[in-house]
Amino acid sequence: MLPRAHRVRTTADFQHIRRTGVRAGRRHVVVTVAAGPDPTRPAPSSTSPGPRAGFVVSKAVGDAVTRNRVKRRLRAIVAEQLRGAELAGTDALVQVRALPAAAGVDHAQLRRDVVSALRQCLRKIDGRRPRTQG
Repeated sequence: MLPRAHRVRTTADFQHIRRTGVRAGRRHVVVTVAAGPDPTRPAPSSTSPGPRAGFVVSKAVGDAVTRNRVKRRLRAIVAEQLRGAELAGTDALVQVRALPAAAGVDHAQLRRDVVSALRQCLRKIDGRRPRTQG
């Protein structure tokens, strides 16, 4: 499960991710990753350092039971990814938006889509970073 301290919960953080992040879409999800917290806003004391993730599952996905099932699956998948080597030690902000097709897909396919989109976003972010001369 994804601990509360590692979730994006504020509107301002979601707006920051949407405004500054890189996006990768798949058939069932759209993943957006921002390199770090909004530098114009002070960090709330309740957030822990490290990557955080937020989820957007609209009513287009289905009824409340279906949306909650999709959110639980996405939280489990992203929690596993946040503990992984690619995101460990970063302050990345991740937003996962479920598309309506996510309601009818199994956990394995949803996981493949999320992992693939997340890796593509991280490659795009690495391409944006200036190279250091060493």
